[in-house]
Amino acid sequence: MSTNSNERQTDSAPQIAVIGSNMVDLISYIRRMPKEGETLEAPDFSMGCGGKGANQAVAASRLGSKVLMVTRVGNDIFAENTIANFANNGIDTTYVLPTEATSGVAPIFVDEQSRNSILIIKGANALLTPDDLDAAESDIAKCKLIVLQLEIPLETVYAAIEMGTRLGIPVLLNPAPAQPDLVLDKIKGCEFLVPNESELSLLTGMPVDSLEDIRRAASVLLRVGVKHVIVTLGSRGALWLNTQGEELLPAAHVTPLDTTGAGDAFIGCFSHFLVQTGDIRRALIQANAYAGDSVTRRGTQTSYATAEEFARIQPELKED
Repeated sequence: MSTNSNERQTDSAPQIAVIGSNMVDLISYIRRMPKEGETLEAPDFSMGCGGKGANQAVAASRLGSKVLMVTRVGNDIFAENTIANFANNGIDTTYVLPTEATSGVAPIFVDEQSRNSILIIKGANALLTPDDLDAAESDIAKCKLIVLQLEIPLETVYAAIEMGTRLGIPVLLNPAPAQPDLVLDKIKGCEFLVPNESELSLLTGMPVDSLEDIRRAASVLLRVGVKHVIVTLGSRGALWLNTQGEELLPAAHVTPLDTTGAGDAFIGCFSHFLVQTGDIRRALIQANAYAGDSVTRRGTQTSYATAEEFARIQPELKED
């Protein structure tokens, strides 16, 4: 398989445009999930910045990429914390746009087996429009990769894909949370589609009970026109497919403490190494290791390693 993206980064300051969501994570650590009508006591609680877009932006920025965030925030204390968090992580907040809505929030429940259940209240994220992208186009045009998720309106996702195609910028879409209304023909301009197993099943309407099932479902997306499909498989790693072949890249062997945000860590790290090196396979190996490291600590963004921390944890994977 070819391991090089068509868009290879050549300068010393690669840029990634993350167009997506921000949330405030309200995480309850519980012994087990409650049954219907049941009230349980949670032994521990934490609050932090999250949202799939913000998580992916923070991971890429901590690893050293220059990240432009395009998102909307509410008119509340959560928004102030979110903007400060972006700034503290070195993320460009020029297009972190205020609204009169409430900020997005995500109540999260994590049990003793590190399994999580998540609710999202989109809030201001639902107000990010194609017009907002048009206003940011001159800066998006400087970037080497556009990263998208589905916690913003689908019309904005489609507009971002169209913009990437028009500007010649590769687009990575993480189709999460899964949305049955997503139109496959409108995402065919994506260079990279990165679903997990359940998202792949919803996208294609096909079973994903075995690796062979996953291959067949992913092939549907390749036939639509997506160039690379990367299916994240949790503890089994990631399956990368394109028209030239496929490769299963194993996950790191770790004991998980909290898996919240691991998928976003994967995408943020993959995006960083992709624009740094242009080598898809290497970026996937790094992303598996980075996501594996993130699940050994509690929290979402708080579990993401910096470049220096990651180099110490995985010295054989540090950049040239």
